[in-house]
Amino acid sequence: MASADVILLYWYWILFGVALVIAEIFLSSFTVLWFGLGAVLVGILLWLMPGMSTAVQLLLWLLLSCGLALFWFRYFKPRMVDKTKAGIAREAAIGEAGMVIRAPAEGGRGRVRFTTPILGDDEWEFICEQPVQVGDRVHIREFSGNALIVIKL
Repeated sequence: MASADVILLYWYWILFGVALVIAEIFLSSFTVLWFGLGAVLVGILLWLMPGMSTAVQLLLWLLLSCGLALFWFRYFKPRMVDKTKAGIAREAAIGEAGMVIRAPAEGGRGRVRFTTPILGDDEWEFICEQPVQVGDRVHIREFSGNALIVIKL
């Protein structure tokens, strides 16, 4: 029994690509989209060059999909990081509240964590005149070099 060649028409690829793009709506990975766009591109290329073999179509789909995904995750996604408060001015940081994650040792510094980054970092060493414990909320009063001067709420 001879094996039959599979013939893929251009609209099969376009339909497959659209189905993958629609499937991305229900997934949170943001990777299926690139395989769908790769399939649509193969469909367009097959429409322009109808004599393309199935093996070449599959290879093109693999290369285009992986290339688009790599391009997204390597170049575009890192540039889309939300920097809303990640570099706010020192003056704007005064009064921000954080939670103590390491209490200061006698005469030493503790560590505080903020929900949004302060000057690009969400954890800072701090100095506090009042005694504080892990879990206490503190406000930024001032900056002292690479540490914060905080007051307990």
